[in-house]
Amino acid sequence: MRQKFTLVLVLFGICYAQAQMNKDVLTDIENIEEQVIEWRRYFHQNPELSNREFKTAEKIEQHLRSLGLEVQTGIAKTGVVGILKGNQPGKVVALRADIDALPVTERNDLPFKSEVKSSFLETETGVMHACGHDTHIAILMGVAEVLSSHKDKIKGTIKFIFQPAEEGPPPGEEGGAKLMIKEGVLKNPDVDVIFGLHINSGTPVGTIKYKSGGTMAAVERFVVTVKGKQTHGSAPWSGVDPILISAKIIDGFQTIISREAPLVEEAAVITVGKISSGVRFNIIPESAEMIGTVRTLDPKMRELIMRRMNEMARDIAKAYGGEASIEWQNNTVVTYNDPELTSQMLPTLQEIAGTENVITMNATTGGEDFSYFQEIVPGFYFFLGGMTPGNTSYYPHHTPDFLIDDSGLLLGVKAMTQLSLDYLNAN
Repeated sequence: MRQKFTLVLVLFGICYAQAQMNKDVLTDIENIEEQVIEWRRYFHQNPELSNREFKTAEKIEQHLRSLGLEVQTGIAKTGVVGILKGNQPGKVVALRADIDALPVTERNDLPFKSEVKSSFLETETGVMHACGHDTHIAILMGVAEVLSSHKDKIKGTIKFIFQPAEEGPPPGEEGGAKLMIKEGVLKNPDVDVIFGLHINSGTPVGTIKYKSGGTMAAVERFVVTVKGKQTHGSAPWSGVDPILISAKIIDGFQTIISREAPLVEEAAVITVGKISSGVRFNIIPESAEMIGTVRTLDPKMRELIMRRMNEMARDIAKAYGGEASIEWQNNTVVTYNDPELTSQMLPTLQEIAGTENVITMNATTGGEDFSYFQEIVPGFYFFLGGMTPGNTSYYPHHTPDFLIDDSGLLLGVKAMTQLSLDYLNAN
């Protein structure tokens, strides 16, 4: 009886210590909320395009060094990595935040509105954190500060990965997660698992959404080059019109989705986002170029769609007397949440957000190069609410009116902090 009583006391002491540890960490997180919001607003007001995040990286580096972390810079051009070693040996967790902004001119009337201008593909444009990467940076900087004060509670090592060019490097350049991996970001020390989050303007603050398995789409970028025959606009019969051919090809591409792709299995999307052709109203030009994207969640559908697009572009152009070809660039693979890791970490999210606020979601046709990390090590990627509670409408990501409620950042800090601690202390 005495032995049983002693065992109960020991178990009670362990549970009490764990609860006390969480309370200490929670207090530090709540105390840092104002600073995290301040960081977010700084990055929002000072956005930088992919592979050009020089000042962003400098500010991140300064913060990580001030915490006493081992810091690596210049990874994948402007990437920054901080390494925090706990007081006890164990596994290695990586936490990732993307840091680049978009060529979007902001329309919001915020006191920290972006007024930054730049050039993108030879076009003058505003620059804006129109996808919430400013919040991701601030959240991870906050997590680093909190955890650096609790090394005694860390059984293992945490890598803070601040990744450039998630939106894709400029043409002709390497960048993003692929280049970070190529340059060894998951090595020395070798990462066991990786966690990432994405703020979402259409999900209420206080809510977390996730999906086990395939979560976000594989993304291809394509360029269709159409060749015709230049002639006077008054005599189209004496030439071959590449603009007309382009219109027919675009129309044909959509029939692949509406008539050939088995959409009951998974979603798929073909979008042409840019057409370039011609210089004058009365000249039928010699060529046209179309740039777009394909989003797929199933490897067989991906293969079908790409094959049919190649065939359709070639044959439609031929039918109208021209020529067409497609060049492909893979931007991401499927973002795949490891089912075992997802199941293991789900209770952590439910504990910090409330079970009713952790919601399963359907796969999306958005893409994330976080997926390349998940090809190497098990990963868990989830979505964090950023919409003001009570709102019934919101502005989508990548738009001039995109807006995030700062009150959503605190839950992000809690989630990434506790995921790290719970994983390391359980393994």
